[in-house]
Amino acid sequence: MQLSADEIERYARQIMVKEIGGAGQQKLAAAKVSIIGAGALGGPCALYLAAAGLGQIELIDDDRVQRSNLARQIQFGEADTGASKVDTLARALLDLNPHIRIMNRRERFVSGTALSGDILIDATDNFGTRFALNRLAHESGRRLVSGAAGIWAGQVGVFESGLADDGPCYQCFVPETPPDAADCETVGVIGPVTGIVGSRMALETLKLITGAGVALVSHLWIFDALGGRERTVKVQKDMKCAVCGSS
Repeated sequence: MQLSADEIERYARQIMVKEIGGAGQQKLAAAKVSIIGAGALGGPCALYLAAAGLGQIELIDDDRVQRSNLARQIQFGEADTGASKVDTLARALLDLNPHIRIMNRRERFVSGTALSGDILIDATDNFGTRFALNRLAHESGRRLVSGAAGIWAGQVGVFESGLADDGPCYQCFVPETPPDAADCETVGVIGPVTGIVGSRMALETLKLITGAGVALVSHLWIFDALGGRERTVKVQKDMKCAVCGSS
């Protein structure tokens, strides 16, 4: 995909990075992703992907902006209260970069929902949706970039069980909804933690598309903001997994 003079100027600092270059920038321009969730994780993820020149971003979320969102969902402002999250975020992305395509879908992702992205990005906050999205990624042979955040902690993982026989899926890591599962509305979250997680999700997506470096495939990055610590662990395939197992 040929880049215009305006795009070359816009992405100049990114193109200068040897692992990206002109070829990597063209791969980004041709790429399509689906982001499920336009809130605290999906917002910063989408903004960085749009700024990087990702060709098509599909946004899916049926929620509306609430005042309680504003402390962490910094893609929204006071005037956006009550508005559709995907519509508001779509306008922000196109204002940031008019060279990209946005598909904003005001709906909730459920099992059976069709997605257009080559990479699926899980920016949701409940296990039912995560499990349904993981199954879709596995059955359709697409990579899944998954993020989560709560209180002072965050995590990001990349799964490609539908592309590699020995690759784990998300449910190899979390087989079923934990008994103590809670979302941000219940336990709270520190705003910058969600920004860090969303940004890392965007970074891993850029690496997957361009082939730069080593992506977090079959690994989980865990961040402890309160203690100032982070670590990366390998996720093992569960041969008895209900989604990707062989028994």
